[in-house]
Amino acid sequence: MDCLYKNPNQPIEARIKDLLSRMTLHEKIAQMTQIERTVATSSVIRDLSIGSILSSGGSAPFENALSSDWADMVDAYQKSALGSRLGIPLIYGIDAVHGNNSVYAATIFPHNLGLGATRDADLVRRIGAATALEVKASGMHYNFAPCVAVCKDPRWGRSYECYSEDTEIVRKMTSMVSGLQGQPPQGHEHGYPFVAGRNNVVACAKHFVGDGDCISQGVSTIMASYTSWNGRKLHADRFLLTEVLKEKLGFKGFVISDWEGLDRLCKPHGSDYRYCISSAVNAGIDMVMVALRYKLFIEEMTSLVESGEVPMSRIDDAVERILRVKFVAGLFEYPLSDRSLLDIVGCKPHRDLAREAVRKSLVLLKNGKDISEPFLPLNKNAKRILVAGTHADNLGYQCGGWTKTWYGGSGRITVGTTILDAVKEAVGAETEVIYEKYPSKDTIERNEFSFAIVAVGESPYAESLGTEGNGITDVIFGSHDFKGQLPVTWFRSVKELDRPSDGVASCEPLFPLGFGLNYLNM
Repeated sequence: MDCLYKNPNQPIEARIKDLLSRMTLHEKIAQMTQIERTVATSSVIRDLSIGSILSSGGSAPFENALSSDWADMVDAYQKSALGSRLGIPLIYGIDAVHGNNSVYAATIFPHNLGLGATRDADLVRRIGAATALEVKASGMHYNFAPCVAVCKDPRWGRSYECYSEDTEIVRKMTSMVSGLQGQPPQGHEHGYPFVAGRNNVVACAKHFVGDGDCISQGVSTIMASYTSWNGRKLHADRFLLTEVLKEKLGFKGFVISDWEGLDRLCKPHGSDYRYCISSAVNAGIDMVMVALRYKLFIEEMTSLVESGEVPMSRIDDAVERILRVKFVAGLFEYPLSDRSLLDIVGCKPHRDLAREAVRKSLVLLKNGKDISEPFLPLNKNAKRILVAGTHADNLGYQCGGWTKTWYGGSGRITVGTTILDAVKEAVGAETEVIYEKYPSKDTIERNEFSFAIVAVGESPYAESLGTEGNGITDVIFGSHDFKGQLPVTWFRSVKELDRPSDGVASCEPLFPLGFGLNYLNM
């Protein structure tokens, strides 16, 4: 081959060095640029040599686009990238945080808080592997997951994206990384990115600084947090991003900003963009999730390098890290989607896995008024059952946030089994199931119900169980026992969350971390 970097038989570091030596400043900066798909055109990708594209929450090719439609879109973008001067493939990112949740008919798993309740690291690894397959089937290469934040205050709006308030539980759940990327072999270089093969994707531990065990598993990328530490914005904290993460911990993948994370470094939001870019890139941000203002970013970044405000060595380090991940992920050899994977999207084994995750995530807090007379399990051969509540027959509510859109939705937004569907499937042939979202007094008085199953909750942007409602009926009708344990403390009142500096709780919680009943031990 004419170019060493195109030869898959050459060592990755040699390929990186060769390609880097051929790149112009403009091409290097473009590789550091991640743009949203709505501003990505064939000419922009090809002529600028854009390094990465992402879909933000809800940014799909069109409503209810299937995996094949996503693959068509991503392949079209990729072909434009391959048509650039050096033919560097782009890497396409997506928030597949509980399955490939942006894609219609994909398998949707419980959110992280539910998985934390399972305490089952192997289950989480298998979910990661299934998610990777469904992401790759859709043509995408890069998953902004897992979130390894530790939820110390449930008032945080995204606490459902955490596995637990306990650091050790979160560390255990980082098995998601090896599920997504594959398991690094013994002796794999610490901190070096790893992707096992074509059925795996690039993972992203977020949001640094966070707790977890991801670097030792070869996580390829890490996302900086919007938050501050000791008054310093983490997107501009060189001590943490470079001195700690890259130098002390030996991380050799790339660090990516969060959505418009640079814009948040100044007030008002997005002002003095030149300063924001300089602060973040010099601190150690390698790829910038610019999203929309890519022209301004490239222009200002170029000027900063030419003026010496951002050293060329920092640019080369960032691009080297980005290229390393692309080579490790096999993008130069296999840039386009693998259509043979399409049949695996939403397949029965994956839905069975989601069903297993649902039933293992359920936490039983109370079982009737008297422990000697437990209410559960229910009799599936009862004469007449009432099913009621806002969440009983609403797949959107059942799946929660980050499903089709950032905040989730309502109704039959994807393919799956609602709780009502699952109840009808689980009960005996002679059992009558009556459903009313808001049952009237007349309905209740006119029918002799054996019992009622009422499913209520918040509208999305909240944790939920995913597409497989059968996991609930598996447990409440007694085919499986409850196994879930609370991943967080269940407080009695919000006042309890204002903890004293000595860490001593002012009163007993309603339910402690780890609480969970089962049929064998009431």
